Amino acid sequence: MSRKLKSLLGLAASSMLLAACQGQDAGENPDQDQAQNQEQDQGQEGGGDQASGDFSIAMVTDEGGVDDRSFNQSAWEGMQEWSDETGNESTYFQSDDTSDFVPNLNQAIQGGYDIVYGIGFMLRDSIEEIAQQNEDQYFGIVDDEVDLDNVVSLNFGDHEASFLAGVAAALTTETGQVGFIGGIESPIIDRFETGFLAGVEHVDDTIEVDVQYAESFGDAAQAQQIANGMYSSGADIIFHAAGAAGNGLFTEARNRMEDVSDTQLWVIGVDRDQEAEGEWSGGNLTLTSTIKEVGNAIVSSVEQTQSEGFPGGENIQYGLANDGVDIVEGNMEADVWEEVQNVRQQILDGEIEVPEFSQEWDSEE
Repeated sequence: MSRKLKSLLGLAASSMLLAACQGQDAGENPDQDQAQNQEQDQGQEGGGDQASGDFSIAMVTDEGGVDDRSFNQSAWEGMQEWSDETGNESTYFQSDDTSDFVPNLNQAIQGGYDIVYGIGFMLRDSIEEIAQQNEDQYFGIVDDEVDLDNVVSLNFGDHEASFLAGVAAALTTETGQVGFIGGIESPIIDRFETGFLAGVEHVDDTIEVDVQYAESFGDAAQAQQIANGMYSSGADIIFHAAGAAGNGLFTEARNRMEDVSDTQLWVIGVDRDQEAEGEWSGGNLTLTSTIKEVGNAIVSSVEQTQSEGFPGGENIQYGLANDGVDIVEGNMEADVWEEVQNVRQQILDGEIEVPEFSQEWDSEE
């Protein structure tokens, strides 16, 4: 049994574009490296594929790209599974910059897709603008809300899964120092940060948490630099909510472990199971990952549209209670995983109320 869990249980006894240029049909491999994707995309010109099948959907990525191994990829994998199961078409339009959002949305509309999804809060304003100009077109926005009859909003209780990540980190750290790397400061990423901080404190309020932001969802070099500083300062576990930028965190952790680090270093992944990113010659350094079922949420809204009609104007919430977010066992010790599951159940039972935003969290301290 880990040292911190013994302490915790003892206390209990006494008292978680166009720049891509074109839509990519379901079935392509999003795990190919970025350079290959860019080369292929640059070789394609024209107006994009036309939708086919009984029902078709498209997604426009944020700047992290469809192969970010995190948020966008989670959405795309869910859409691919839907295509495989139904025979209908799904496509993505990759954005390398915010200036790609509107051209990509327009390209998707011209392609004739039944629903066009914007993946991430950064697309909110573009979705709202284009939806107002195309009232007969259905849209979806992930991680924000657009109050229009032709837009469905899909949002997630990221703070709940992040609370569990904080519990796992606090029960595992040997140095008493952990870190959090966010992408762009925003209400969405604030949920991750707040939940993680609250989860750590739930276990041990003496643990130090270093919080920094890459100010990007695509700058892996910046995230790697931040991770370098955190690990050098004594953190042994870092949780990221930085999309593709978070790949730099994994790179730094792997490099240090390959250099025979004196301390076992860990990374906590985000949005999808990132265990594969933690592989190194001596094992795996992904402690766990928070799961955000973006793909399932998209498919659910598609199925609702087909069976009942488009849920326009609705803000649909996904959390622990309806399997919208969760955490995986990963490489946690058995006793740590058991306690994380206990805390998860306490959240579901209403015994633990997880703060959603930092202002709410600050007011409770």
